[in-house]
Amino acid sequence: MRNRYLDLLRFLAIVRVVVYHVTGWATLTLVFPAMSVMFALAGSLMAASLQRWGPGAVVRRLRRLLPSLWVVAAVFVPAMLLTGLPLSPKVLLWIFPVADPPANGWGAIALSVIWYLRDYLWFVLASPVALWLFRRAPVPTLVAPYAVLAAAELGLLPALPGALHHFGLYFGAWLLGFAHQAGMLRRLATRVLVPVALALAAAGAAWIVTHPGPRGYDLNDNPLGNALWSAAFILVLLGRAPAGARWVDRRAVFGRVVTVFNRRALTVYLWHMPFVAALTPLVDVVGWSHQDPLGLAVRVVLVFALVAVVTALVGWVEDVAARRPPELVPGGSRPAPTGAGSPAPPGPGAPPAPATAARSGPATGRAGVPSPRAARDPQTVEISAG
Repeated sequence: MRNRYLDLLRFLAIVRVVVYHVTGWATLTLVFPAMSVMFALAGSLMAASLQRWGPGAVVRRLRRLLPSLWVVAAVFVPAMLLTGLPLSPKVLLWIFPVADPPANGWGAIALSVIWYLRDYLWFVLASPVALWLFRRAPVPTLVAPYAVLAAAELGLLPALPGALHHFGLYFGAWLLGFAHQAGMLRRLATRVLVPVALALAAAGAAWIVTHPGPRGYDLNDNPLGNALWSAAFILVLLGRAPAGARWVDRRAVFGRVVTVFNRRALTVYLWHMPFVAALTPLVDVVGWSHQDPLGLAVRVVLVFALVAVVTALVGWVEDVAARRPPELVPGGSRPAPTGAGSPAPPGPGAPPAPATAARSGPATGRAGVPSPRAARDPQTVEISAG
């Protein structure tokens, strides 16, 4: 059964990312740290996949991640080559982005969101070892990325490579997804979870206030504050996650929108920024400033409308990558909402409904982490990107 609460979190995170890129409102990063939430959801899915498929889960994840990127590359790489991008072997990074793929001036802005796929790819590759360590020493493994990031931000590791810096920033959220999938966050007593979350939020807020970036209190300019503040959010959002959110499907239109955003998360994420970059100067031409509410509203609507068109044209690639029957608009025969105690049948193209740990905790081994020998299926949480 799909966990509609997790679907809702992913939907909110994607919408927040798009709106932030259109408006530039730094407050949105504080109200909902979307990128860390998406990494946490992706980490939860990756842990479930590894428990079911073993190391082969890495190939399965990459198979679902890369085709949508290749569609973007097929459109934009030739355009960049024709407008000044030198042809070099580095262009092959658009096939497998273990580092930032090359881009020219306008491409660097329009395709700036590719960093997420770069980090996602590295986190997937690191997950088999990370899960092995997490099963044996959950707390030290979870704390390690935050410790590395804190050391770098405090000047103790001034020469930390950029890749490791991003591991420190977002891999902690990925590992919190491991903890969520293992049921550890759910089992954490409220008298422990709440003080820990408050302490992390307070530490993050203090660092953000005392170390403002060029855009003020924008989390994207403050890695340590971002990591701590986001960890507090994830602890609460996933540690006290409800068994489901059946109210999402009480309104057919809203439920369908949530389904579409989840099935087309990667397409929406990859294609929204080119439209943001293209529309910003065009809107200025007609006299709407960046702070004009009407101008911002028009840009938000136009970006979502253009993304909807592209999603209808190429979003089916995500279905093919996931080995689902291609659909123009996903969720067309979504079942009626059911109670929290009765599983809803899957929609068209959805995988068989697995057991979920939301109602009954998985068999556990050392440190409360599920034993790899216990029979289980992963939660049906499909994260492509955010």
